[in-house]
Amino acid sequence: MPATIVPMTTMNVSLPDELKAFVDQQVAAHGYASTSEYLRDLIRKQRDIEQLREMLLEGASSPVVGEMDAAYFDRLRHRARTRARK
Repeated sequence: MPATIVPMTTMNVSLPDELKAFVDQQVAAHGYASTSEYLRDLIRKQRDIEQLREMLLEGASSPVVGEMDAAYFDRLRHRARTRARK
């Protein structure tokens, strides 16, 4: 299957020497191919955090549908075990 080519644009970022050294260390320590790859990964992770936060806030403000007592979790575990056996 051929790789999908994603169009890219360039962005210049100015960093103090201390932060540049940190970024360089992170790139080397975690096997990133480039500073750009490291920064893209950080941005994606931040986007995921924000999406998760939105979902949690949405869930917290939604109406309570049922009680989550011990019996609820017993049923949930039973369903998970049943699915795992398939």
